[in-house]
This record gives sequence, structure tokens and C-alpha cells, in this order.
Amino acid sequence: MLLVFILIGGFKAYQMYKVVEEPNVNLNGQQSSFIYIPTGSDYLDLTTILYESGIIINRSSFEWVAEKKNYPTNVKPGRYEIKESMSNNELVNLLRSGRQTPVKLVFNKVRTKEVFAGIIAKQIEADSAELVIKLNNHKFLSKYSKNKETAMTLFIPNTYELYWNTNAESFVARMNKEYERFWNDKRRKKATEIGMTPDEVITLASIVEEETIKNDEKEALAGVYVNRLKKNIRLGADPTVRFALGDFNIKRILNKHLEYQSPYNTYRNSGLPPGPICLPSITTIDAVLNYEKHKYLYFCAKDDFSGYHVFAKTLKQHNQNAAKFHRALNNARIYR
Repeated sequence: MLLVFILIGGFKAYQMYKVVEEPNVNLNGQQSSFIYIPTGSDYLDLTTILYESGIIINRSSFEWVAEKKNYPTNVKPGRYEIKESMSNNELVNLLRSGRQTPVKLVFNKVRTKEVFAGIIAKQIEADSAELVIKLNNHKFLSKYSKNKETAMTLFIPNTYELYWNTNAESFVARMNKEYERFWNDKRRKKATEIGMTPDEVITLASIVEEETIKNDEKEALAGVYVNRLKKNIRLGADPTVRFALGDFNIKRILNKHLEYQSPYNTYRNSGLPPGPICLPSITTIDAVLNYEKHKYLYFCAKDDFSGYHVFAKTLKQHNQNAAKFHRALNNARIYR
């Protein structure tokens, strides 16, 4: 009888071991995959996510282990990396612990808040509509010494590591920390020497960003704009007109476009626009901070469509350069 009890006990122990420790995750040959548990999810939501993903082999054994480990009352939101052949014990321990895998969030040059919010919402849990509302809310932005025009200066294009279940408010708070880290003493000193605030540097950099894709001429272009600002000459930047119009497909700025009434139209308004017209890269921001010191006041795209520009010190020289470029546009039948 003792032997029988031992055998029965051993069998039950083995059965329990199988339930707890045997593989119960099937990823169809993949080494790992991710599941996303939204904020506010309960245990029923969690099981629905797991079962609809098709990764759980035996549902009842998973639920038995989850109950024994009191997981149904400890569901934590986030992005979790699930590995092939995980046991119920490993899976429940991971989900219950809240040890989620961070997201590598990336954003580059973006022109509008709406597009930016959409890009962010595809990478973390933050709602795009809520983010746009935050970026237009004076009371919220005042915490960061911003307004709805300068709100976008908070976001320095880069790759950031943060948790998937980050909401809109927490995302902005994190980006503010990155903004302060970026604007170290060295960069702030250079901005002061130019006579600009960090936000003004970013605003000017956004114009340079839209003017050229050639990194090796950004400092020269920045120098032209700095010279014009110092002489109180209107910037006359075509990209600001496109931004004012909200039409970024315009290839040729016409006289009718220049008459458009907007604080962003630098043909009609002196100084910098009220805020950036895109998110400039770190390279471009640093190009403004290290602008080339020269006497040029004008530049025009080269007529070979190389993407580079030709510079001029006088309006007469500039008009000659511009005439060449306009002829090239006509020859290429680019009228708009």
C-alpha cells in the first residue's frame, strides 16, 4: 500500500510538474514574439489577447497556474517578449512581474503636430488625438515654458527607449527631460552668443532643414539667415510659405503664394516665424549653432538640380542666380 501511495503521489507530482514547467507556448518556429496589454486591461482581456494570438497550447493548464500564482488580480499593462517553448510558470511570472521590454521609439523630420502624433501613437500606447490636444493646450504647455507655436521644439529627433504603455502626458514629460539633456551648457552658451534662445535656434534650424538635404552646406545657409536677421532683412524663406499654406507639394513658389497672410510667411513678416516648421535634425541644430561666418545675404538653388545652392552678397547677383534657376525650372516644365 505504501508503494502504491508513493506511485500515486509521484504520478500526481509529475502531472503537476507538467502543468507548471512543461512548454506551453508555441510561436510556430519564431524565437520570440511580443504581446501588448493595454492600460486598464483585466484578466479576461489578457486571456483574450493570449488566446486570439494563438500562442497558448493548453488554455486550462495556463489558467490553473495563473490562479495558483494569483495573477488574475495582478494584471500589469505593457509590452512583453514571449519566447518559444515558455512554460506556464515562466509566462505567468513574466506577466505578473511587469518586466516589459522597452520600445525603441524613433522619429525624424516631421512638419505637423498631427503627423507627429500619428507616428508616436504607432509606437507607444499614447493616443494620437490626446497628444495633439496636449500640444495645443496652453495650460499644459506652460509647465514646460512652451506655447502651441513652440510646443514642437520639445522633440529632438532621435531614438529613445521607453515603455510601450506610456501615455501622451508621460511622453511629453519624458521628451522634456531629453530636451533639457540635449540643451547642455555648451549648446546654451553658443545660442546665447548668437543672441537666440534654444527654441529660436530650433526654429531657424527647421528652415535650414527644409532648404537643403546637403549637410555640408547647412552651416553656410544658416550663416545667410543669421546675417539677414542681424541686418533686419526679412528671411524670405520659401519653406515658410509652404508651411503657411499647408501645401508641402509646391515645388515652385509663385508671387501669389508670397502674398498669403500668415505669421509663418517670412516674405511678409520680419524675424523668425513663431515656431518651427518641422523637426530639424541634431545635425541641423548644431549647424545653426556653428553657423558659417561670411558676408552672404542670399542663396538660390543651383540650376543643375544637384540640391546645392549658389550664394550671393548683393541682390543683383542673387537675381542673376535666380533667373538661371527659373529658366531651368521652365525647361523642366516645373510650373508649380
